[in-house]
Amino acid sequence: MKSTDCSGRTLAFLGDAVWSLLVRRDLIENGEGKGNDLQRKSVKYVSAKAQAAFYDALHASGFLTEEEEEYFRRGRNANAGSVPRSTPVAVYRKSTGFEAMIGALELEGKRDRIEEIWKEVGNSRR
Repeated sequence: MKSTDCSGRTLAFLGDAVWSLLVRRDLIENGEGKGNDLQRKSVKYVSAKAQAAFYDALHASGFLTEEEEEYFRRGRNANAGSVPRSTPVAVYRKSTGFEAMIGALELEGKRDRIEEIWKEVGNSRR
């Protein structure tokens, strides 16, 4: 399946899982703690606020390709359904766009690029 066959919401669904797995694997491999400590640390990477900030930093630095920006826009512009009360709509939409971008890269088999994105943003959160 190609990313062009999926809606922005579907790409975000996949991207959420891919990003969460990447974060969790990294935390465990780097001995970042156990149990509740791992969950608390993972929020620095998987929360809507964190993902929106990652996108902002990547976008501002020109790190993303035009194709990645298009994936982001597809996810950001998707019908969000319900937004958690604790999250501003703009932040939620940005995080959905970020997840859609990661999901599209996964479907396109661009795991190396996902790793590059992780390295660019991951170390800044430690």
